Amino acid sequence: MPRLEVEGAAPVEVEDGKRLVLAIEEDAGVDIQHQCGSYAHCTTCRVTFLEGEPEDMTQAEMLALQMRDLLEKQRLSCQILCEEDMKLRVGLTVSGSKANSAGGKPEEEITPEPVWIERPY
Repeated sequence: MPRLEVEGAAPVEVEDGKRLVLAIEEDAGVDIQHQCGSYAHCTTCRVTFLEGEPEDMTQAEMLALQMRDLLEKQRLSCQILCEEDMKLRVGLTVSGSKANSAGGKPEEEITPEPVWIERPY
């Protein structure tokens, strides 16, 4: 089982292959934002990797990050699977913002249907 360390929360072990946005919220107990419901549109679920950044990413994640000049700086937790140990910092939380809620409940599987590519950096 992969180990997830979210800055400010206790380390947890998560189900292999679980969507990172769900592991952060459900397992680590961090109120990460995901305003678009985790469809790689809004970038509110962004994280900064301290260790264990995955080598692959979805095309949707790359395009969303490029549009907002975030490529090579942050990643979208809604587009990442927990398949290895990770240590990260969450960018936006509900409690740290004026948002009323985290956003729509993310699906168990990555949405939209992922097209995997190698991280371009």
